[in-house]
Amino acid sequence: MKDKNSHNFGIEGEKIAKKHLLEKGYEILEQNWRFKKYEVDIIATHNNLIIFVEVKARSTSDFGEPELFVTEKKQGFLVHAAHEYLVSKNIELESRFDIISVLQLNNTLQVKHLEGAFYPSIK
Repeated sequence: MKDKNSHNFGIEGEKIAKKHLLEKGYEILEQNWRFKKYEVDIIATHNNLIIFVEVKARSTSDFGEPELFVTEKKQGFLVHAAHEYLVSKNIELESRFDIISVLQLNNTLQVKHLEGAFYPSIK
């Protein structure tokens, strides 16, 4: 990754995550799907599941691993958006929430795919 500007790094991280998913046999349905103020980075299907993926890219782990930045509040936003997506598209597949973290360490990219990273909380 040439540009460490955080916005550009995030865009590049999403490209890397998409490539990773495609290589694992996932079918990408949507990228950057929005509902009101909520956004899901990648929506994919794999093994008869619909997967909502949050991508976190960082150029350093000085403040923690990228996946640690998916807060409970962010998880709630993702769950809300996922529910709206499933209802609006009339999809009745079982869903899963994944996180893909992309971390640049020196000149090496580390991609970590956390399947089932979190589950919707019942309130």
